[in-house]
Amino acid sequence: MLDQIFTPIGDSLPLVSQDLRKAAIIGAGQVGMACAYSMLIQNTLDELIITDINQEKLEGEVMDLVHGLSFVEPSVIKAGTIEDYQDLDLVIITAGAKQHPGESRLNLVQRNVEIFKSIVPEVVKRSPNAILLIVSNPVDIMTYVSLKLSGLPASRVIGSGTVLDTARFKYLLGQKLKLDSRNVHGYILGEHGDSEVALWSELHIGGSRLDQLIPNWREPEVYDQLDQVYNQVKNAAYEIIQRKGATSYAIGLGVTQIAQAILRDQNHILTVSSLIKDFYGINDVCFSIPAVVNRQGVERQIAIYPSDEELAQLRKSAQLLKEITSGIGF
Repeated sequence: MLDQIFTPIGDSLPLVSQDLRKAAIIGAGQVGMACAYSMLIQNTLDELIITDINQEKLEGEVMDLVHGLSFVEPSVIKAGTIEDYQDLDLVIITAGAKQHPGESRLNLVQRNVEIFKSIVPEVVKRSPNAILLIVSNPVDIMTYVSLKLSGLPASRVIGSGTVLDTARFKYLLGQKLKLDSRNVHGYILGEHGDSEVALWSELHIGGSRLDQLIPNWREPEVYDQLDQVYNQVKNAAYEIIQRKGATSYAIGLGVTQIAQAILRDQNHILTVSSLIKDFYGINDVCFSIPAVVNRQGVERQIAIYPSDEELAQLRKSAQLLKEITSGIGF
């Protein structure tokens, strides 16, 4: 058929080697497909393999995506299996048991550990140079488990951490202050879950710290309003799950930002979950503090200066996570 369409104009030239951005997503549920769609429309990668235990659903999801390729920058998207994972730059794991209404992320741990035992070693065997980006909950535990199962350097095993919590924090503060949330500079740290910590002492609006703008922010009438924002952030996932069954769109956007930081070598500061070493005496646990993310993975973690109260909360968060990982034998 090609002979009928095209007229050759010369000899074929050897292919020029290109540095293609290649990734895979394991899990074609709501989160996995939100990640795939967000990365596709933002031209995040050149090739994407999506894998799921439900092959028929997977094929339908991929068909739905590829039918829109003429509307976006050229990409290759295909349904595949772990057998197809060759020379990948990034593997995003969203597979796992679903969080039910009223269930904490930590309740998921044992079910998801068993799933990861069958996934992570197979991924590393086929793409030993890939960076692992863990999204499945409880994400801090699953990041630590993936680090131990993979044998990879700590810099190359990353969890989505509190990237989404931080985005919620900035959005809700922006709404309260009538500001573009991109002009609110603050972090949610620690566990992605019930023990997460709002770093109020380092919150900046534009270029000014909270205590410069509102010197009395610790007084009850002001702090109560701030605490309401924190509780909205902490409970957001529960409320969304109660209403629609799962969170998906915002985490898809957050994962895209992490993926772009990696694949485009952006040196972007993000609150991803990674292995903590000697952070105010906290060691050997994965949770979120601001870190520089680039083509190496987590290259550096940023020095922060929490208040005594915030530091106590972070230590409590770390201890909770360490008790759980110890309890499951990691």
